[in-house]
Amino acid sequence: MFTRIIAIVAATLLCGCSGLATSTGDAAPTPFSLPAAHSNNAVAIAQGTNGPTLFSFNGLRGGKSHADISNAAFACAIMARRCDAIDDVPVPQGRLASVAVTLGLHIYVIGGYSVAKDGSEISEPEMHRLDPLTGDYERMADMPVPVDDAVAVAYKDRYIYLISGWHDKGNVVLVQLYDSKNDSWSRASDFLGPAVFGHAGGIIGGSILIADGVKILPEIEGAARFVPSNDVWRGDIDPANPARIVWRKVKPHPGAPLYRMAAAGSASRGQVIFAGGSDNPYNFDGIGYDGTPSAPSPAIFGYDFASDSWRAYAAMPTASMDHRGLLLSGDKAYIVGGMDGERSVIADIAKFTLTPVTANEKAKNKD
Repeated sequence: MFTRIIAIVAATLLCGCSGLATSTGDAAPTPFSLPAAHSNNAVAIAQGTNGPTLFSFNGLRGGKSHADISNAAFACAIMARRCDAIDDVPVPQGRLASVAVTLGLHIYVIGGYSVAKDGSEISEPEMHRLDPLTGDYERMADMPVPVDDAVAVAYKDRYIYLISGWHDKGNVVLVQLYDSKNDSWSRASDFLGPAVFGHAGGIIGGSILIADGVKILPEIEGAARFVPSNDVWRGDIDPANPARIVWRKVKPHPGAPLYRMAAAGSASRGQVIFAGGSDNPYNFDGIGYDGTPSAPSPAIFGYDFASDSWRAYAAMPTASMDHRGLLLSGDKAYIVGGMDGERSVIADIAKFTLTPVTANEKAKNKD
């Protein structure tokens, strides 16, 4: 993973900060925003002491330097419209590109990578389980193969699938299966697409969808070997054997492939919804591997399992990128933190309604 960081020491100089209060975390944030700006933060939604609550773990603070890698955690009650700090994730230093998933009554915070002062990186193996009602963490079984920038989905309130991602020096095709009943890991059917990091996805029932991310061209040296993948894969879980997944390639979504989108499965729509991200993969400072500053996408779209097709939604009110998940509650979608169009780390909690785009609107937009 060291090759993913071009200039960690110079990250602060490259940040392009806008000076807005919500982008630096230096000024008091509005009541319903994170107490401090965070990007690349693991997110989940669960029942807290004040009802449905958005949770944020780990990530990167506004300075975007080695010292700004965070293990902070926050709970944002939707009805109270208030965010509060909770106990930090119990790891010795901050984590980037970790992932969180709600399983039953608990939230599992998984993996991520740490960065040393010299810029070297290590994919970390730990998984912690948070009780959202008490705020207590419990260390669970470590991943067999530590990964970061992976996708995690929950199945049958018992299992977690951890799909592809980066391990120390490269991507892996592994699908690691966690059984919460036994606190144990096993290996499920490998991901059949190119191994990727920064991909996005979700699950509906027993069907998983994984889209985009960054693949590696092994024959090329340097930053140019990190290229976007426009592959989209559907995985159907064998009801009799959770370790068996039948993967098949599906049609790519409209537009360019995107990196670090926010995504989640929407059971009410029978779709996996994707929002934001960037068409130019980047280091954690927001500068692309090609040296060009990355820009966020405002696009929202969903993959419909019943029709095996893509559905368009009205664009995000404000484009953003560098996400680890999309959170859904009722008819509302939430994105917690991230980076804005100036590549500044933000504290904002974006709230929007998923509004389908009609055929007439699509035709009008083309004119």
